[in-house]
Amino acid sequence: MAIEALYLHIPFCQSKCAYCDFDSVAACSLDDARAAQACYLDRLTNRVDAFGTAGLLDGVRTVYIGGGTPSLLGMRLVELVRSVMQWCAPEEFTCEANPESFTSSLALQLARAGVTRISLGVQSLQEEELKAVGRIHSATQALDAICYAKDAGLDVSCDLMCGLPLQTQDSWAKSVAGLIEAGPCHVSIYPLTVEDGTPLALKVDSGRLVLPDEDEQADEMELARRFLVEAGFAPYEVASYALPGHACRHNIVYWTGIEYLGLGRSAASMLSRDTFRMSSSLFSDLEPRDGAARIRVLQTDDAASAFEIEQLDIREAMAEDLMLACRMTRGIPQELLLRASAVFGKQIVADTCARAIELGLATWGAPDGENYVDASSGGVDLFPGALAPTQQGWLEGNELFGLFWNLA
Repeated sequence: MAIEALYLHIPFCQSKCAYCDFDSVAACSLDDARAAQACYLDRLTNRVDAFGTAGLLDGVRTVYIGGGTPSLLGMRLVELVRSVMQWCAPEEFTCEANPESFTSSLALQLARAGVTRISLGVQSLQEEELKAVGRIHSATQALDAICYAKDAGLDVSCDLMCGLPLQTQDSWAKSVAGLIEAGPCHVSIYPLTVEDGTPLALKVDSGRLVLPDEDEQADEMELARRFLVEAGFAPYEVASYALPGHACRHNIVYWTGIEYLGLGRSAASMLSRDTFRMSSSLFSDLEPRDGAARIRVLQTDDAASAFEIEQLDIREAMAEDLMLACRMTRGIPQELLLRASAVFGKQIVADTCARAIELGLATWGAPDGENYVDASSGGVDLFPGALAPTQQGWLEGNELFGLFWNLA
């Protein structure tokens, strides 16, 4: 195997949203934001160059620059894109952006540099909801940003959040319908999560803000699903919908056991034992332990001198692949079930599938065309198709995930 996906983290925002506990720094809190960003980008570019020089980016097919707010960097983001493009020729190149810092000029420059896709943090098209969670853009800016990206020839993905303060079924319906009308080709729907210690949590705990309850959130998720499907979007992952041909390839990497490299503070990598050994000099000469099949690495500083490492044996890696495949609409393909059988035993895997079906969490779907297993391979009698999550399985994901993780 080889690294097929590259993620770069930009830990800067103009200001922190009230719900955010991500590793990001508000530019307004820095004495010299431009100098801090320049220093960070120099280190990040050097890191990209080091992996490129080692030949470890040759097989990269998708790139994703996230944050934070990458669009805050303006032309320095374009320069970073150009640096990456020196080392690989990705089929999909995504940059995250927030509407307040995304311009028509930036959209054109990013497209010319090699970006193919923009992911916009829209969250809502209702002004009072945006203000309630500390978003600094307006609904008009969000709609303008979609137009800028489309005019530049970029695919557009938009995030929406349900369960926001002041949100009602009616206001949510207006946001979803308004977003569909704006014409993105990909939409991700996320329920608001209240993280301890955030300004939002303090307001909720004190009673100053009241959030929709879990039942209301579930109703909003179902409304979004109905609107999007009627508009031609297909759900392909637990939170994501896409028009035909526009599923995010980088997103799919995370749920399908493909190796990915994350560079920048708080960026995560998932590498095979062989790839990690080839790149150990770039990870402070860390070495895999005996029996490790998969290594997860988290960069914990700006200078790439400190890392957290988690090493999985073959059973843990296989259980993880089964669990993560349950996030996909297509579910666990036959081919993966048969590979898992070689690790855990056919009957154990078959019994786990049967338990998921008995609980109403999954069902047998049609064989995945990309992973179809001929009957002569054996085992198809136990695994007649892909094991796909049901609607209940999506709503009770942790229970479904746990069934397969427990195989480790």
